[in-house]
Amino acid sequence: QVQLVESGGGLVQAGGSLRLSCAASVRTFSSYTKGWFRQAPGKEREFVAAINWSGGITYYGDSVKGRFTISRDNAKNTVYLQMNSLKPEDTAVYYCAATPRSGVTTRLSVTYDYWGQGTQVTVSS
Repeated sequence: QVQLVESGGGLVQAGGSLRLSCAASVRTFSSYTKGWFRQAPGKEREFVAAINWSGGITYYGDSVKGRFTISRDNAKNTVYLQMNSLKPEDTAVYYCAATPRSGVTTRLSVTYDYWGQGTQVTVSS
């Protein structure tokens, strides 16, 4: 069973930055498709970003494009989400997700087999 553990969430003022980390328990994590989703109270889970197994292709939701960057460190079995120019509407619980399958539709939450427990990001105005 693959375990994903997120960290790095917190409270930040609008315009600030945070970096989320997601560490995986499996050594083959480098071959996984990895994604980040978020869910605000009363709203559906929203796609934020994804990165393919090679790291050569990244995908972003329209609301974060140009502000957020997904990356990975294979040696550390970790995927990151660098969040800049944060806005109050970015406030949500952020989830890391992964699947060993490739060629998948990365924007759909059903694509992913493994999920982290979530980390809260709160952006104050």
